[in-house]
Amino acid sequence: MELFVATGNAHKLVELAPAFPSHVLKTPADAGHPLIDVEEDGKTFFENAYKKAISLHRLIGAPSIADDSGLVVRALGGEPGIFSARYGSPDGGRSKLSSGERNAYLLGKMEGADDRSCAFVCCLVLVLSEDRFFVVQETCPGELLRSPRGEGGFGYDPVVYLPALGKSVAELSVEEKNHLSHRGRAAARMCSILSSLESSP
Repeated sequence: MELFVATGNAHKLVELAPAFPSHVLKTPADAGHPLIDVEEDGKTFFENAYKKAISLHRLIGAPSIADDSGLVVRALGGEPGIFSARYGSPDGGRSKLSSGERNAYLLGKMEGADDRSCAFVCCLVLVLSEDRFFVVQETCPGELLRSPRGEGGFGYDPVVYLPALGKSVAELSVEEKNHLSHRGRAAARMCSILSSLESSP
């Protein structure tokens, strides 16, 4: 099945692709729409993901998939959460901080905190028609480091530590991250749903 992914983030497409080996992932640009501008004004990961997926489906009329994801830190009451990409921006997100600046801002807010539990969250929504859609939400729990570690990944990966592996997310191999990440787990679940749909539509 061809799936159009509502993102301009190349990292997301790279992470999603291995979980959909039987499907072809395409960008909106492949359908002649190089820029999809959807205001992410929802209050939950689901609301934002659904809005992006249904907007893309209405635009191109084909199966569309979108995600909303972020980092949730318990000691900060769930921050940065749905505001992860624009966390710490002085003007409300109109100009975003770099990943390094966001990580420094987050670690600054957590200075002295003993409870460093956190989790990456990914909500993935597949829209097949106006009235038919499927939702998966998965997590990758970890702990916040006190300083960044690792050169891989992107975003908050260098400051999230996975105790079971003894590595930060930025120290994982591509294969490890595809298997363990919030996005990889959600994509694997969604791929199972797609397989069941194709066997009994």
